[in-house]
Amino acid sequence: MARIVFMGTPDFAVPVLQTLLETQTVAGVVTQPDRPAGRGQTLRHSPVKQLALQAGVPLYQPASLRPPEAAEPIRAWAPEAIVVAAFGQILRPHILSLPPRGCINVHASLLPRWRGASPIHHALLAGDPETGISLMQMDAGLDTGPVYVQEAIPIRPDDTAETLHDRLAALGAEMIRRHLDDILAGRLVPQPQDGQAATYAPMIKKEEGELDWQEPAIALERRVRAMTPCLAPTPGGRANGSGSTGLGPAQMGQRRRPAQSSGRATLSSSRPGPAVCSFCRYSRPVAG
Repeated sequence: MARIVFMGTPDFAVPVLQTLLETQTVAGVVTQPDRPAGRGQTLRHSPVKQLALQAGVPLYQPASLRPPEAAEPIRAWAPEAIVVAAFGQILRPHILSLPPRGCINVHASLLPRWRGASPIHHALLAGDPETGISLMQMDAGLDTGPVYVQEAIPIRPDDTAETLHDRLAALGAEMIRRHLDDILAGRLVPQPQDGQAATYAPMIKKEEGELDWQEPAIALERRVRAMTPCLAPTPGGRANGSGSTGLGPAQMGQRRRPAQSSGRATLSSSRPGPAVCSFCRYSRPVAG
């Protein structure tokens, strides 16, 4: 078993950490600081922190890893490798070069397609027939490092961001279980990405939930599925102040254009702030 430091924050990262706890020696876990949540704005642990506490694993929650000295607690854990899954901060060279076997990222797309924070949503928005997981060697770029192995899964006609997220999270954990030892032993050699084929998946914001009734029905249906449950439609959804949109994927075929609207409706979220998706890598504020 290798000595591993894990870096991750949201629900997507939890199955990967659980697999590492079962198959490797987890020397420590790095996750985002506790954030205020809910109407009371009480501090809430990240899902990864919750699992780390249950497992009794040492925790480190830096506000930023940009200063070189921020790497010292990780260095003290003496990891052979760092495994990353939806951490929420960009890793600088002083982190990437720290472990002798490098930093391995579990990315929720078939790279080089959908580099960035929200690959699940953008695959749905684009109507991609499939997506998958890439295990990649991290470098200083945004998901630009060479790829060890990829596995694809079909995107089902009724997939939402939630269902696709859960399937990909499970696949990422299973791929770590099957391939991490071979990666660390040098039996899997990473292959460079084709940068000319790259597409990008920026973080989803509330404005992405706006429905334009002039768009084709298929585009509206994809948007609702891509924003569920991140910006789940609610009875309070606006249509330019007149009418409401209680739309869900099952209702798209029964949809009527809101009366007296200028052609747009907004999927509502009760969560504050411009970035509301719990599945995005940068769903929490990015430091550094």
